[in-house]
Amino acid sequence: MGASAIALQGLQQAEYQLNNAAAGIASAGTGSSNGDNVDVVDLSAEMTALMSAQVLYEANLATLKTADQVEQNLVNLTG
Repeated sequence: MGASAIALQGLQQAEYQLNNAAAGIASAGTGSSNGDNVDVVDLSAEMTALMSAQVLYEANLATLKTADQVEQNLVNLTG
């Protein structure tokens, strides 16, 4: 598996993590089915998950850009 494929897989993982954290934050303050307002969302944990997803996304994007540059340099050297 090449660096590009690994980076794309990491981007997908970051997107999944981001969606889960966003869903957790969006559900904050919503009531339960019986009308009680049960707040079971730890916003600090969800924000940490959001920041972690952002760092994961940025790191994998940088890897993808680097792999692209390496491939361009290889094409330039052989062409």
